[in-house]
Amino acid sequence: MAYVTIEGETYEKELLELAKQHTTGRNEGNLSKDEVLDLMSSAKDGPGVTDTELKTLHYIRSHFPFTDAAATLFDKEIASL
Repeated sequence: MAYVTIEGETYEKELLELAKQHTTGRNEGNLSKDEVLDLMSSAKDGPGVTDTELKTLHYIRSHFPFTDAAATLFDKEIASL
């Protein structure tokens, strides 16, 4: 597992790259519901969601744009972790 440090905090590189991938490119911008599910699936790929993965998800929530429906789904998914 690879990590990246942003402003002294450690985050999971794979999750950040996935969020960037989903928000860049042609006709992109906001994370959609399907992309939120993709992020959650990536975070849940091991025996559980690690503290670093959870911190990374919170970082994504506050630093990436979401559609309204995706934001609602993301918040619901985070609350269930």
